[in-house]
Amino acid sequence: MDTTQKHMDLSGEWSFAIDSLNVGENENWFSKDLTDIVKLPASMAENGKGNDVTVNTNWTGNMWNDSLWYKDPKMKKYRQKGNIKVPFWLTPVKDYKGAAWYQKSVTIPEDWNNKKINLHLERVHWESTVWVDDKKVGMQNTLATSHDYDLTEFLTARNHAISIRVDNRVKDINVGIDAHSISDNTQSNWNGIVGDIELRATPKLSLSLVKLYPDVSNKTVKVVAQIENYSENSNATLMLQAKEKSIDAEVLGEVKKEIKLNSNNEIEVVYDMGDNPKLWDEFNPNLYEMQLTLKSDEGTDTKTIDFGMREFKADGTVFKVNGRPIYLRGTLECAIFPKTGYPPTDVDSWKRIYKIIQAHGLNHMRFHSWCPPESAFEAADEMGVYIQAEASAWLANLGDGTPVDKWLYKEGEAIINAYGNHPSFVMMTYGNEPSGKYHKEYLTKYVDYFKDFDNRRLYTSGAGYPYLDNMDYYNHRGPRIQGWNENLKSVINAKPPQTEFDWSKFIDKTPMPYVSHEMGQWCVYPNFKEMAKYTGVLKPKNFKIFKESLEENGMEKLADSFLLASGKLQTLCYKADIEAALRTKGMAGFQLLDLHDFPGQGTALVGVLDAFWDEKGYVSPEEFKNFSGTTVPLARLAKRTFKNTDTLSAEIEIAHFGKEALKNAIPKWTLTKSNGSVFSKGELKTVDIPIGNGIKLGAINQHLIAIDNPQKLILNVMVNEFKNSWDIWVYPNQKASINNKSGYKVISKLDANTLAYLNNGGNVLLNITKGDIKSEYGGDIGIGFSSIFWNTSWTKEQKPHTLGVLCNPEHPALTHFPTEYHSNWQWWDAMSHSNVIIFDDLPNLQPIIRVIDDWFKNRKTALLFEAQVGQGKLIFSGIDLHTNIENRLEAKQLLYSLQSYMESDDFKPKTILNTNHIQNLLNYK
Repeated sequence: MDTTQKHMDLSGEWSFAIDSLNVGENENWFSKDLTDIVKLPASMAENGKGNDVTVNTNWTGNMWNDSLWYKDPKMKKYRQKGNIKVPFWLTPVKDYKGAAWYQKSVTIPEDWNNKKINLHLERVHWESTVWVDDKKVGMQNTLATSHDYDLTEFLTARNHAISIRVDNRVKDINVGIDAHSISDNTQSNWNGIVGDIELRATPKLSLSLVKLYPDVSNKTVKVVAQIENYSENSNATLMLQAKEKSIDAEVLGEVKKEIKLNSNNEIEVVYDMGDNPKLWDEFNPNLYEMQLTLKSDEGTDTKTIDFGMREFKADGTVFKVNGRPIYLRGTLECAIFPKTGYPPTDVDSWKRIYKIIQAHGLNHMRFHSWCPPESAFEAADEMGVYIQAEASAWLANLGDGTPVDKWLYKEGEAIINAYGNHPSFVMMTYGNEPSGKYHKEYLTKYVDYFKDFDNRRLYTSGAGYPYLDNMDYYNHRGPRIQGWNENLKSVINAKPPQTEFDWSKFIDKTPMPYVSHEMGQWCVYPNFKEMAKYTGVLKPKNFKIFKESLEENGMEKLADSFLLASGKLQTLCYKADIEAALRTKGMAGFQLLDLHDFPGQGTALVGVLDAFWDEKGYVSPEEFKNFSGTTVPLARLAKRTFKNTDTLSAEIEIAHFGKEALKNAIPKWTLTKSNGSVFSKGELKTVDIPIGNGIKLGAINQHLIAIDNPQKLILNVMVNEFKNSWDIWVYPNQKASINNKSGYKVISKLDANTLAYLNNGGNVLLNITKGDIKSEYGGDIGIGFSSIFWNTSWTKEQKPHTLGVLCNPEHPALTHFPTEYHSNWQWWDAMSHSNVIIFDDLPNLQPIIRVIDDWFKNRKTALLFEAQVGQGKLIFSGIDLHTNIENRLEAKQLLYSLQSYMESDDFKPKTILNTNHIQNLLNYK
């Protein structure tokens, strides 16, 4: 009796032809010898097949404001043949949307006679049609799962030609051209076949779909096995045996079941996992494998299915795994794979990614509008990562009765049937941000259907919205410190720095777990050194455009400084976002957009990691994990800047979602100076810390009177090995007097008398009122404290438009305003009461404080500069240092620092400007 499955690897050379006119099927190309050659698994682009990118390339993806590229005079040179560069996503080396034919000759061995033969194509993009010789087998068009064709009746023991027509066009099944399952925004809309490509021979009485339903409470697994019978036999024996997937693995008992079969049968067996089965979660990702053996006169067929004993449930507003509360700390994966243009199908590639996100404190990954290959689930199983998979769509017309409505049910079923046994697969939805007249009705039925179809995971309506009563959890964008189109009215830009707020207003009115949707979206300046990594099919021509713009404006030497300074601000924004979520008692989790860069939708450089998951150099995984890990100390501070006559008051709490409660923990705190010396320290009461958040540890009250010079202090809170920190600033209430106040003027409007005073040798500090700068010199630039949200192109210039400050902290003008080279919270007031000044027309100017412009424009922008004007000296401040200044502690301190500088011997501006230069900046005369 033959007891082995047969496999024929079909990877390697295939004959190939492009069917751009879509005539191949009518002209019977399946009966012809195709003359070109490609290698599979691969895409057409990897094989160098397809068209060069031109102005007429038919992209898969919405343009939004990116469509300006086609008519913007500044982009004209990038629309010329030989110099095509698009700014809105990575550029493929070859582009093709249409049909392509792949053909291979195979010889079926004699011992495959009387076998069931399956053609397995692990990942096809995306519609495949198969012929054996001149006989059509069928068509499949799932995006997320393998295409498997039963070739039993077509193959005999001789030579055959297998022809596969792959079509990657968006046709009647339209999942949305921005869906990351198909979009040029990220993976590219590639044509090809990747992963395993093989023929498989099994007995005609064999195992088909197997689903395993762990029951943690009863310590059993329900095994539901479909058995296909293409023989005349009706008797078989099914044997089941589970064992641990580990060294020295325990082997559990064998269960044997005699079965009598019809043509197709579903067999159900409850398997006892013993007295103490090991459970699966993020801390102990214990795995088992269930071996199923089916014996009959037709032969022996076996399947080995990995599974874990885990229960993922909603309990009120929180998630629980095996009865223990968890908090999802997640990021997105939007099918971003610049070297190949498609996702990897090997486990090691996914393990690398998960290892990186875990190093940054995260335990969860959402696959935005797509579902990854089997290897991603296998790696997540082994590493304890919780996955939200999506049924490949992002639709604006969901429920309108188009063919995609039915297809989404098929896609959802295929995903669950293929990957549903993986314990890491805990959440699912149809896809991203749906809309349409009937989308709520459609999704209500969709959620009900899949909750009934498979109860091993939780379901929601769509990533982002809408709210439906029958969902298991709510995935919504409410808890974010910057939302779409909030501009400068967001929490981070409209409210002075503090760490007291949380998102209870959302959680308290939502009777199910609430996971923040696409939180973050904070941008950083491009890392042009990254460009050398793009050695595959997607090229960073968008980066080249931005780099050339920077060079044209004479700032190429500042590229690394822009990256690092904006990166520090970006990290600060992510910290604020994440901590607000962790402070919210009862919140179920967050999903960042994103830990790594998103190369499309206008180029959204939102990652602290690049598109390859590599660090950029301004924040380490350990630093990030301090505010995003399993256990995070938190401080509620009413403000970040103090007078030395104030008392620092902070309520200390902790978010703890570790493996176990912390017993007899002693929270400790220090206030350290920038040089590392300790200003003060203390301990809070010894406490047992349960699993959860909103757990109060005590209060810190520290007098600051001993601080006699302006400086930054760092509040550090430590609980066991867990540490978090917050920067604060302390300014003396009584300042040393300035000796020679009569030696300069501080003004807010430039008039004729002041100009005469300057020309005759007087010194002037001009601090404008917001709105005084002409639009062409920066008045229209939306400046706020935070980094850019997503990017200015795809958001159609949503504010803020800038990436923080860049300065030399050793400049004597800042002696009494302690700062780093980048934005920190003490800059919030300045950025909120200012206009940027464009100084493109002043080529020799070296500002005291630069502002980092967005990478699409790369203008020379400043907040503060100095110059010789006539016989006098001028400090020009785009920061308002006069309005309500007694209530603006930071502005008052900065003004003092600038005044002290002006009366010192260090005040010697080198740049020479005339009065016209200054007057031209202002929108008044």
